[in-house]
Amino acid sequence: MATILKLSLTLLIFLSSFNPCKSSNDSTIKLNVEFPSFKNSLKLALSIVQKETSTISNLKNLVKDFQSSNILSDCAKLLESTQEVLDWSLTKFHDPLVKDFGTGNLKFDLQNWLSSAMTNLATCNEELAATTFNTIVKEKMAVNLEKVTKLVNNQLASIQKIPSMNHGFQSWFDSHDWKRIQAHEISANIMVALDGSGNLRSIMAAINSAPSKSSKRFVIHIKNGIYKEYVTIPREKWNIMLVGDGIGRTIISGDRSHAKGWTTSQSATIVVDGQRFIAVNITFENTAGPNEGQAVALLSNSDLSVFYHCEIKGYQDTLCPLLNRQFFRECLISGTVDFIFGDAKVVFQKCDIRPRQALPGQSNTITAQGHALASNTNGFSFDRCNISGDTDLVSSTNPTPTYLGRPWRPYSTTVFMQSYMSDIIMPKGWLRWNKSFESTLFYGEYKNYGPGASTKKRVNWKGFHVLNSSQALQFTVSQFVNGDSWLPSTGVPYNGGLVS
Repeated sequence: MATILKLSLTLLIFLSSFNPCKSSNDSTIKLNVEFPSFKNSLKLALSIVQKETSTISNLKNLVKDFQSSNILSDCAKLLESTQEVLDWSLTKFHDPLVKDFGTGNLKFDLQNWLSSAMTNLATCNEELAATTFNTIVKEKMAVNLEKVTKLVNNQLASIQKIPSMNHGFQSWFDSHDWKRIQAHEISANIMVALDGSGNLRSIMAAINSAPSKSSKRFVIHIKNGIYKEYVTIPREKWNIMLVGDGIGRTIISGDRSHAKGWTTSQSATIVVDGQRFIAVNITFENTAGPNEGQAVALLSNSDLSVFYHCEIKGYQDTLCPLLNRQFFRECLISGTVDFIFGDAKVVFQKCDIRPRQALPGQSNTITAQGHALASNTNGFSFDRCNISGDTDLVSSTNPTPTYLGRPWRPYSTTVFMQSYMSDIIMPKGWLRWNKSFESTLFYGEYKNYGPGASTKKRVNWKGFHVLNSSQALQFTVSQFVNGDSWLPSTGVPYNGGLVS
């Protein structure tokens, strides 16, 4: 009570507007007063994105080149995703207590969605630059997307004033159900089996049968086998849970690659867009091989998603957690060049990270984090992981030089903490991409151990840091992805703070 009495009257009035007992109208009025430009700016941004999406869709019908057509399809999806997160932001701003999506923490939700919008826009711009269609049209589109970026970026900066408070959270999944699934005491909604012993033989057929925008968990049990199909969890499919029979037993496998004309997302064996996705006991792989360039096994845009006891296996660009808040626990991830890349806000906890033997002359980079703007709040955090070479690397007489990462974009943010590092990690730790990024990026290491963990010979970049405990705390599950507000409902184990 004494603490409350010390707060200013203004702050008390502001905080009271977020009281779950108050009406949404009270909250909306207060937010409109505190942030008068938020709604108008995002509405304008949304209208521009809608027009550019239509332009890209029309252009796609005119472009004959296979790769450019694929890029336009990708960009259209990115802009549709941007529309979705901008709409979520406007809805949440209008009614902070809405429970259809988000965590109940208004500031954290808005930070995430607006950061995701900017990542989408940056990715679309980069992809458009690689197309062969009319330069004048491309330049006009780039100008319009830059307008949207500025509008969104300004509002992302303004919402820093909103207090970080939780206002109730809808439990989408009963943790008791998780325990019952593990004990085989509860039936899945659908069973997929190649041998015909289930309800369906195809994973996509099972996903298509799930209800759209459901507030209840839809469980798909995928029996052991190698499923050679490309899987997409659409944006409208919420709360999908895929449960396999184990790593190396239930395998979803593809072999698309950039060398064959596929874009980043189109090369992926599985793409996850629907929010609150969970995968357990499954191997996701891309078997294109080291000679095919970019070949993604798993690309996830899913907000508040979890991967538990999964294997993600490939070579270059194996795993792309591209957007939103994600959590990987006790997963096995292997690859070569930039094999974990993207711009999600993600924690990898107790995961096995296994660089593989790459092509002659190549270097392994575990991460290529793509944080483009200073106001963006995303990044990669590796906590209590095991970083050791895969069998082909450690048995080689000329093992591929291996680094913790390199900066894909100017504000690349990656932290390794409390993790084991074998001697495969080169002493300097990090690899140059663009020299100008080395003063703006944020790379950190905290209390790692093992023969590759010494920071004495690490790079001397301005953006590299040996973290203290208070800095490291910012990258824990509880703080970085606000895990305490949504992970308990999944039933998946996690460690919220630092090792005591």
